Amino acid sequence: MQFNNSDTALVVIDPQNDVLSEQGISWGLVGESIQQNNTVENLALLFQAAKDRDFPVFVSPHYLYPHDQAWQFGGVVEKMMLDSKEFYRPAPLSVTGFTSSGADWLDRYKPFIEDGKTVVVSPHKMWGPQTNDLVFQLRKRRVSKVILCGMLANLCVESHLRELLEQGFEVAVVKDATAGPRHPEIGDGYAAAIINYGFLANAVLTTNSAVSVMG
Repeated sequence: MQFNNSDTALVVIDPQNDVLSEQGISWGLVGESIQQNNTVENLALLFQAAKDRDFPVFVSPHYLYPHDQAWQFGGVVEKMMLDSKEFYRPAPLSVTGFTSSGADWLDRYKPFIEDGKTVVVSPHKMWGPQTNDLVFQLRKRRVSKVILCGMLANLCVESHLRELLEQGFEVAVVKDATAGPRHPEIGDGYAAAIINYGFLANAVLTTNSAVSVMG
């Protein structure tokens, strides 16, 4: 892949407290993987590189509202999210209680996300961008290549990867700017994701190599 700020965007999935903060709801499942990958720092490096080199930045967030609690069925992790009120916001048109909540951005990313240039698309509800406007917003800016990172490796990131590929984008995944859950019965989500990235993505990069190819 060749990267240029005229046709390539950095897409960051769920840079939010519930999956990246030690106080987050999911830290018990993902904390070890985050620490081993240096995920929090690596995401900051990618944000900074993209901003310094004028690459467009898109954030695909995860929000769950009170009406989502009425879902009648779901998978294991989906149910865990609803039961624990992960990424929870009390209303879709209100930011009351948002600041410093689990749904809020990690503090160190706020200067990058809230600079008036980053595109924060509508929330995805399950794992992939089929339920939000990410693809539409990328197309409208003539973006054809994506540098993909964020949380969680085997759920939202892999689902975004698969859908973006199906939509005709070239996608590079930054393998150490993500992390995955480790569950005592289900297994290691990060290890599963890394295998699939190798089979699916147009490129699998480290943070250092991604920063380098951004020029």
